[in-house]
Amino acid sequence: MHVEEGQLKAFLLDSGLIKVDQLKKAEEETVKTGKKLREILLNLGFLKEEDIRRLEAYILGIPFVDLTHEIIDPKILEIIPEPISRTHNIVPFRKTGKNLEVAMLDPDDIQTIEFVRKKDGFRVLPRLTTPESIQHVLKQYQKTLEAEFGDIIKKESVIAGQAGETMNAVKEGGNGEENAEDLKKLAEDLPVIRIVDTLIRHAILQSASDIHIEPMEKEVLVRYRIDGILHEAMTLPKQISTGVVARIKVVSNLKLDEHRLPQDGRFKIETEQYKISFRVSVLPTSEGEKVVMRLLPESVKGFSLEELGFWGINLERIQRAIKRPTGIILATGPTGSGKTTTLYTILEMLNTPAVNISTVEDPIEYRMPRINQTQVRPDIGFTFANGLRSLLRQDPNIIMVGEIRDNETASLAINAALTGHLVLSTLHTNSAAGAIPRLIDMKVEPFLIASTVSAVISQRLVRRLCPEQEAYKLTSDQIGSLKKDLDFDRTLEILKKEKVTDQNMTLENMEWGRPKKTAECPEGYKGRIGIHEVLEVTESIKEMVVKNATSDEIEKRARGEGMLTMLEEGFIRAAQKVTTIEEVLRVTSE
Repeated sequence: MHVEEGQLKAFLLDSGLIKVDQLKKAEEETVKTGKKLREILLNLGFLKEEDIRRLEAYILGIPFVDLTHEIIDPKILEIIPEPISRTHNIVPFRKTGKNLEVAMLDPDDIQTIEFVRKKDGFRVLPRLTTPESIQHVLKQYQKTLEAEFGDIIKKESVIAGQAGETMNAVKEGGNGEENAEDLKKLAEDLPVIRIVDTLIRHAILQSASDIHIEPMEKEVLVRYRIDGILHEAMTLPKQISTGVVARIKVVSNLKLDEHRLPQDGRFKIETEQYKISFRVSVLPTSEGEKVVMRLLPESVKGFSLEELGFWGINLERIQRAIKRPTGIILATGPTGSGKTTTLYTILEMLNTPAVNISTVEDPIEYRMPRINQTQVRPDIGFTFANGLRSLLRQDPNIIMVGEIRDNETASLAINAALTGHLVLSTLHTNSAAGAIPRLIDMKVEPFLIASTVSAVISQRLVRRLCPEQEAYKLTSDQIGSLKKDLDFDRTLEILKKEKVTDQNMTLENMEWGRPKKTAECPEGYKGRIGIHEVLEVTESIKEMVVKNATSDEIEKRARGEGMLTMLEEGFIRAAQKVTTIEEVLRVTSE
């Protein structure tokens, strides 16, 4: 069964999915490039993959299925082994008696259909689907690994004995080389390798940002940070701890026999589905060595400022700052608030052949093409200040400094901005206005701050509500309580001005969203988005900086000039049902 191009053209026009002039342009491209019409239509953005798939299914008389939101019974998944499903893009999704419905990308793959039919005697009913549906179901194969994880520990009881022996050898403080050799042998045991691989695979499957392996008195606790919240994933026997830590040290190229000092390392995992860098931190505790691994996906597509959550006046302000050829743009907030992602997004927007962009980072979290990225090494004296000083001799137009930590780095960043560079950096403060006094604390002259800093971004990350959610209205008591922290009248005015809500809306009759737990969204949330405040350093703000104004005074003036605070933008996002009031209060009250 195959759809001829003539058939495809006729049905495309009859269905109204494409205009005549678009089809004509696509046909011209097929002549020029020699590519198929289907591929050209997708490349030009005239059609989506799902639209073409649905149309092809209609032409061929095969039902179309969308499985992107379906959870398949693990027993049905077991009918077709994962390697077969992955290689041939075929997944089982429904069984009725001896009838097995399978979703495929190529219904002409008779050999695979015959394999499934002969294997279990099913009557195979092929259905056409999209690559996204296939990938969604393939991920679910890995969800059955939790049961496999338990089997590993039960079957491979030899681990406990080996781990215990090695632990005793380490405690007795024998020959250091011998201990390292024992640990290396333990780290290369197949069961230990499988346990660590399983921990990592689960984390990737659940889109975790961090894996915490924490030794307790009688067990080892594994927790995943998902959408900013730590969740207990599993508990391991205490005896396995030594082997697991040794395995992670081996792949991270760390010292196996060092148990008294903290260590930091990295490793990378690449498959057809993902490419992820892991940043590893090992810290000695009273119960053993605690390991935290941060997952940094390298294959993630670039974001836009809008996708990060920039909105309205805050978006306009940051865009104005980016267009300036010189000055300093600062991103502030606590660890894990998305500052680095914001700066990388800005760099991506500025990354053109006409400019030279260089960075000094600790660590380099994402590799970016055509940008010169340098990793600092404080252990050998290569600090942010030294790196920035050397970098300025490289004739850059745009510079990113991972973090301004001291007076020397701050002074160099200020001088770089004064000498015609655009400088991006991060600072640890709780608000945008708080960045100014923080720089003054670093002994930077106020008039230099006023001359160079063009914008300060402060941000937090809130969890996104899933599309399926519950609606509710605030009670009078809740409104009274919230009014203590928020100028609701100003927020409502902004909502009406930006047409988020209609002009007659009041706080009493406004609907808000709250999480609804579903199979697809167990927590009611999926993913995160930023809430921001952007302090634009205007002439009046510059005057206040020179006069050593406090952060509260600067913030009051900025709000008078139209700055949205994080709390206000958070409530606007809650009114749009992107997130919840509880989430906004959670991150802004930290």
